[in-house]
Order: sequence, then C-alpha cells, then structure tokens
Amino acid sequence: MSTVISVENISKQYRLGQVGTGTLSDDLTRLWCRLRGKEDPFLKIGQTNDRTKKSDVPVEERKKGIFSRSSLLATRNSPDLVWALKDVNFEVKQGEVLGIIGRNGAGKSTLLKILARVTTPTTGCVKVKGRIASLLEVGTGFHPDLTGRENIYLNGAILGMRKHEISRSLDEIIDFSGCERYIDTPVKRYSSGMYVRLAFAVAAHLEPEILIIDEVLAVGDAEFQKKCLGKMKDVASHGRTVLFVSHNMAAVRTLCSGGLFLSNGAVNLHSDIETVANAYMSFGTSAALHHTVKIKPPDNACDIRMETMTLLCNSECSSDFEYGDNLSFLVTFHTETTIQKPLLGFMIRSSRGENIISANNIFLPSSEFSTPIKCGTIRCDLGLVPLMKGKYTVSLWFGRHAHELHYAEDAVAFEVEEKDIWQRGKLPPHRISCLWWPTSFTFLQ
Repeated sequence: MSTVISVENISKQYRLGQVGTGTLSDDLTRLWCRLRGKEDPFLKIGQTNDRTKKSDVPVEERKKGIFSRSSLLATRNSPDLVWALKDVNFEVKQGEVLGIIGRNGAGKSTLLKILARVTTPTTGCVKVKGRIASLLEVGTGFHPDLTGRENIYLNGAILGMRKHEISRSLDEIIDFSGCERYIDTPVKRYSSGMYVRLAFAVAAHLEPEILIIDEVLAVGDAEFQKKCLGKMKDVASHGRTVLFVSHNMAAVRTLCSGGLFLSNGAVNLHSDIETVANAYMSFGTSAALHHTVKIKPPDNACDIRMETMTLLCNSECSSDFEYGDNLSFLVTFHTETTIQKPLLGFMIRSSRGENIISANNIFLPSSEFSTPIKCGTIRCDLGLVPLMKGKYTVSLWFGRHAHELHYAEDAVAFEVEEKDIWQRGKLPPHRISCLWWPTSFTFLQ
C-alpha cells in the first residue's frame, strides 16, 4: 500500500502565559523596548525576556543567511516556552486505521491539528496525499449563524466538493445525524451533542481520502457512538484512511489495526494496536511482578492501614500462575483502635484496565469477623480462578465498613500462562475474553 501521510521530525513549541499586553499602546511600548535592546517592561517577576539574538541561530544557518521563524523559535530555551511535540516521525499507509493514544497532555490533539493543517509545526514537515476531513472539537468548521443544511454545503465546499456531489449525499447525512427536525435551524442553537452528530455525519459521508477524529465522539450518546464506530469501519473498508484519538481502549482495539503511543510529546511506540494498547495500559503503573509488596500508607490521616500484601499460588508465594491454579492472598494490617467488623475488598483488573473480578466480606456472612481485632493478617481464598493468559493487577481497600478506607490501587501484579489442564491438546483463544469458565454441557434428547 502507498503512504498517504508522512510525518518527518515534527516539533511544536508554544509560549506560556500572556502573549499580548492587552492594548495597542502597551504593545507599541514593548516593541520600542525590544528595538532599543531593553528589557520588556511587561514581564512578570520570575519571567525572562525571550528575545532571540542573531548569535542564537546555528552557525550553518547564519552563513546561509537563514533566519526563519522556525529556526529562531527552535533555539529558544526560555522557561516560558514548552514543546508540545518533539521530533515525531511516522508514516500511515492507505486504508490503515491508526489509533493515537496517550495520556492527557501527551500531544495527541496538537498532532492532529498539524495533520489537519489547522496549525503549523515549529520544525519538520508533513506530507499528505489526499483530501482530509477532520473532526477535532465541537463545532469545528461550522458557522454559528448558518443553518445545519447550509453548514453541510459549507463543509463540502471547504473539502473541495462540488454542489451536486454534496446534494447527492445530503439526505444520507441528515438521516445519519438524526437532526432532521432542526436541519434548517442555525447551529448556534444546537446542543453540543447535536453539533457532534451533524459534524461527524458531514465528515464521514463526504468521501474524504483521510478521516481524522479526535475525542469529540465522547460527547454523543452510546447509540450514536456505536453508529460512528460502524461508519468508521465502513470508511476503512473502502480503502480510506482513518486517524482516531480516544481514551476508550475498547473502541480503539475494535476499530484500529495500528497504534501510535505518544508520551510527553514524543513517540513512545508505533506498532500493531494490541502491542501499543498493552504498552499504554501498563505505562507508569505502580504494580510490580512480586509476590510480596509493601503497601503505600494512606494519604489521609486514617488510623487504619494495610502494610503488606502477599500472593499465593496453590498456597505458595508466587506471582506466576497457570490455568487452573488456585489464587489466594494475604493482607497484613494495623489499626490504632480495635475494629469490630473490618472490611476487606479487592478488584482484579486486566492489562486493558477492565474490571474482571471483585468481592468483599460485607456480603458474605461467613466472612464477617465477630471478634474485635487491632492488627494481624487476613487471608482471602478465591479458589480456582478462570483467568485467561495475560497480566492482571489487584487493588485493595480496607477499613470500617465504608468509612475510613485505606485504598491501594494496583497494589500488586501477577501473570497467568497457558496450560492444557483438560489434556485435550488444545488451548482456549485468550484474545477473545479475559475469563474462561468450567462449564458442563449435557445433551438432552
């Protein structure tokens, strides 16, 4: 397949704080001070002047007489300047559905704005082959005083389409958006959900070669999100390229074939979506593959605290499990006062962040501790745990019923490996689900 997007050494720098001073006279005063080589009179205490001198430009560029805005900005090291992206390189093939993931502030939206040509990079270049339709934020490309119908034609014209091409898809766009009743109403009177519904319908139905979707789909309801995912699958099946940014890992895994993991403005990993999603979910986690861990003290002034947690595989200390093993764990705790009925609960999560198993002793009469206790160890036996191959974490909470809880998120991690416990020479496909369940099947004649 041919390359439709090529990103080469893209970097984007922003200046923190106030750029202008608010009035024309103040801006002229600032300019006059710069021309005379004096300090900016409007800099706040602790800020530095960001004047770029000729000597700051690399020698090679000075010899060539190059003093571009990009080269000047790139040489600034003032503390009020920040790099949103730094040396980003990747390629996207035709027909690929690329999921761009990362934590808040990783540079995802900045990258999409550069690809959609909403903003320009500080350094580097982007080569795009094809027509781009983008949905970056609510109301992007819509004129508030125009009606929904008029904005459909406006967006189509921006994409370079002729009026008869837009008219051919008009009824389908209106029907998909679900805004038939309000289509001739100015969009400034639309809710944010209606904005997104119409904007996505326009972007997806006007046949762009490249479709760029940011997290805005989260504004819509569950039914509309399902329709959007189906439409994006349809777009990709016709050989068009989709770039999708979302924190919904289930949607990203379902829709995308490739993934790009951004961290602090740089590419952390670019690979298939399963590899990238697993790396993202485990990135920065505090859980370690040790059978015994010391639990971090509570942040609040709580007189109840857990101290250590130990994993047991078939009653032996281990963080490595196989299909059919019995899982138990020990939690040591300490309290300043005696507890009549302590609460211990846990949650097991997959590497995808999905909640798999949870329990606590409140709903189990046989597990309520009748004698007052002050310190000691509680053992929790889960028995044979039907977990598929993968990495899992255990979160704990401990306290008096629902009060004065000490919470330890992802306190410890363990791995489950495959094992042919049925002696069938076959293993269940672990990518389908996180659980297998021992079930009896009986033929009734």
